[in-house]
Amino acid sequence: MKHLPIDMPRYSLWDITAYFLKLGTIGFGGPAALVGYMYRDLVERRRWITESDYKEGMALAQLMPGPLAAQLAIYLGYVHYGVRGATAVGLIFVLPSFLMVLALGWLYQRYDGLEWMQAVFYGVGAAVIGIIALSAHKLTTKNLGRDKLLWGIAIVSAVLTVVTAEEIAWAFLVGGVLVWLHRAPPKWFRPSGTLPSAAILSPALLAADHAQLLQLFLFFAKAGAFVFGSGLAIIPFLHGGVVDEFHWLSERQFVDAVAVAMITPGPVVITVGFIGYLVEGLPGAAVAALATFLPCYLLTILPAPYFKKYGKQAAIVAFVDGATAAAVGTIAGAVVVLGQRSIVDLPTALLAVGVAAVLWRFRQLPEPVVIAVAAIAGLIVHPLMSG
Repeated sequence: MKHLPIDMPRYSLWDITAYFLKLGTIGFGGPAALVGYMYRDLVERRRWITESDYKEGMALAQLMPGPLAAQLAIYLGYVHYGVRGATAVGLIFVLPSFLMVLALGWLYQRYDGLEWMQAVFYGVGAAVIGIIALSAHKLTTKNLGRDKLLWGIAIVSAVLTVVTAEEIAWAFLVGGVLVWLHRAPPKWFRPSGTLPSAAILSPALLAADHAQLLQLFLFFAKAGAFVFGSGLAIIPFLHGGVVDEFHWLSERQFVDAVAVAMITPGPVVITVGFIGYLVEGLPGAAVAALATFLPCYLLTILPAPYFKKYGKQAAIVAFVDGATAAAVGTIAGAVVVLGQRSIVDLPTALLAVGVAAVLWRFRQLPEPVVIAVAAIAGLIVHPLMSG
């Protein structure tokens, strides 16, 4: 089998690391935009990465759990520079946004009582709902098509998310298995048989001085292991643990954390750094970010050498489609769950709908511009509504 790190690349390790440092610093727009920038810059313009390597990286990123843009970046770093390149690119790509959410976390804790900070998040929180709603629509039309089974999985996943107000992690596995058994059933499978059951085990936490950090690590590692496709898929999962189970953040703080992820460049999932900071300061932010990105890093570099041989098998493609359908439904359900917390009056409702409509009409409009306008609207409207 031919290994990936072959031939003489047309760029140095420093070149590709510097590129991803820049992309992590100014790359706004979410996962779809980030992977588009990578294709435009690295395949079309600079021709550092071949079309086939890029497509294989996209397929692997969609197959494995983990934030799409971060996984693709790690894979592209691996193509010519192996584990060194994957590690360097993975770290440097998330570093700028991680530092930004640290700074915002410090400001948020220090000035949370100030009216201007509350007013900004009043507007931005509503705008985020509009952005997520539009993203859910795009993901639905792109991934489900007219496949009735995929639609069924997505609808059930959405309903479960709304009813439980959290992401059901096993829904991804069930969705993947159902489509696999429907499209490409293995020889041993018989429709009249009984499907094996699966249980997700939660390891007991040890009582120690750093029990909180251990709890953070275990929770965010689990979260990182069940993010399929878009970083937005992690939002309902985080809500279920951060707000409902562990009570680390209030409803308002959680929506603000999502808003912070939207106004910073880089992977949306970097919101975990902001959450970790609010819970346990700098150590909490570092632990949350490390735990979230570690699974996607390992699940990219470990299967990379073998992916060319097995990645296109029908069973694997079917499982990915089913898991993606469940993720799409979860994101749609998250719109309802988070909307109940962010849309608190008529102005926020109008803002959420307006943001979705504007982004639908002007598809090339950068999301940070919309977020900035929403923040200004919040500064103007919030004092009037609270007064």
